[in-house]
Formats: sequence, structure tokens, C-alpha cells
Amino acid sequence: MIRLSLATILLSAGAALAQPVTVQSCDRPVTFDAPPRRAISNDVNLTEMMLVLGLRDRMIGYTGISGWKTLDAQMREGIAELPELSEKYPSKEVLAAAEPDFFFAGWNYGMKVGGEVTPETLAPFGIQVYELTESCIHLGPRPRSSMEDMYADILNLGRIFAVEDRATALVEGWKTRLEAATQGTGGSDPLRVFVYDSGEAAPFTAGAHAMPTALILAAGGRNILDDLDKSWAEVSWEAVVDRDPEVVVIVNYGDVTAQQKIDFMKSSPALAGIDAVRNDRFVVLDYVEATPGPRNIQAVEKLVAAFRETRG
Repeated sequence: MIRLSLATILLSAGAALAQPVTVQSCDRPVTFDAPPRRAISNDVNLTEMMLVLGLRDRMIGYTGISGWKTLDAQMREGIAELPELSEKYPSKEVLAAAEPDFFFAGWNYGMKVGGEVTPETLAPFGIQVYELTESCIHLGPRPRSSMEDMYADILNLGRIFAVEDRATALVEGWKTRLEAATQGTGGSDPLRVFVYDSGEAAPFTAGAHAMPTALILAAGGRNILDDLDKSWAEVSWEAVVDRDPEVVVIVNYGDVTAQQKIDFMKSSPALAGIDAVRNDRFVVLDYVEATPGPRNIQAVEKLVAAFRETRG
């Protein structure tokens, strides 16, 4: 006699009753006949989106975290029971061997345009892919980044996994929290803000289509490189000096610490005249705050506080 647990019966019933849903993933519609049961996510921010929706029991692992980032206690606890299948970008073979039915990734978030891991190359293995909205700029023109990009991903995941009520409640809560945090930030000229990710010979920074541009705008600032028609890209220090940011946002991750990035900017004669450097105006955002995910609201709250202090 086969004995099924109550949880298995309920999960099977839910999958059977779920109607097929179609969501837009970058430039293509993707249809799911039933909620995925063997999901893999890539990168810390995408994984946190899965966890905040209560989907850990639908996951069989994750990729692309420990090769670049150090997890905080909250994230370590969230993924404690899940294996990391690849420290950096996964190969097609690694994903296929795990036999997932779903991969949550993005362009330059686990996949590369023209690379070996794409929605098309994974399809023969029965692996459906949902792409991070922010990353869609790598496939063609799209509007600059906004908070709506992150909300859309959460709502689409809610539909895919049949947890729409939970997704809607999260998004509505974040919108309320964001409105409270940003009250009174629209009355002044936006502060000039530079996002420093990495690089000493030339800085790697956020352009129009990267999440920090949306975070800075929501907090009452303006990314000095919001006319750069890219997500993340390398620019020249001359361009930064010419635009004279009043605040520098440091993205904290990897082997070079946030303090080391600050020390480099403060010790460089070429950058000594920048308003933010002269006045020691630096804000540190962890990688998981600066990329699309649940901690974006926390990031805006940090920026609002720093911008108010800057304005006095």
C-alpha cells in the first residue's frame, strides 16, 4: 500500500487545480501548466525573492552565491537546508543533472546572451526559465529601471507558484513602507549621486537600467550616470569628476571591502575635488540591497536618511 503524507496530497491537489498561467519574461511569454516543484535560483537577491514568498520547500538548490558574496545570518538561515549547485554561474550540465523544472535567473545573473545557459538551451531538459526584469535590457531597449521592476518579478513569481495572495500582500506592504519613507523628499533639487561598484583604473557603475538608479530616484536623488543606456558598465573617472557627485553610494560585496573602496577614493588625488569626497559623504549598500529584491525598500530608507543628512 502506498501512503502519502497530507502535505503531498495537498500539494498535488493544488497543482492539479491550478490553471495554466502565462507571464511575460523579458521578450517572451512563458506558460506554466502547474506550479514548479523543483526550482533553482541564481544569485543572492533572486534566491531571497523565492524565500520571502515562502518557496523554500519548492526549491532543490541555488547557484552563483558563494563565489562572489558573503551571506549574512538571515540568508544563511534561509538557505541552510539547500545545496549550492555551483559557486558561480552554473553550467548546462550542472543544471540538467539536478533535474529541476524551473530556473530563476537573469542576463548577467546566471545566464549570458549567447552563452551555454539560456532559456532555449535549457528547454530540452524540461527546465522553464523566468528572467529577472532588470536584466532584460541585455536583450533590447526597455524603459529605465524602476521600483515596479522588482514588484513585477514578485507578482509574476506569485502567479507561477500559485501564491498570488502572498505576493500581492508583500508588494502592497512594500509600497506603503516606501511611501512613508519618502514623504517630503520631492521638494528639493535632487542630489547628485554616484554609484561605485568596483574598479580602480576605471569605475564599474550603475547606468539607467540598474536598480540603484530607481532606488536613488525614489529617495530624492539622481544618479549622475542615469543617461548611460546600460545596466552596469565601466566608465571613466573623468566623467565622474566632471559631474561632481554630492554623495557616493558604495556597493558592498566581494574581496574588496566597502571601506577599502572609500579609502581608495579619499586617497586618490584625481578624486580629491569631488564634493562627496571632500565632505566624506558615502552610503554603503550591500549587494543584496542594491540589486532587485526584498531589501530594496530598506535600501531606499538608508538613502533617504543619508540624503537628509547631506541637505542638513
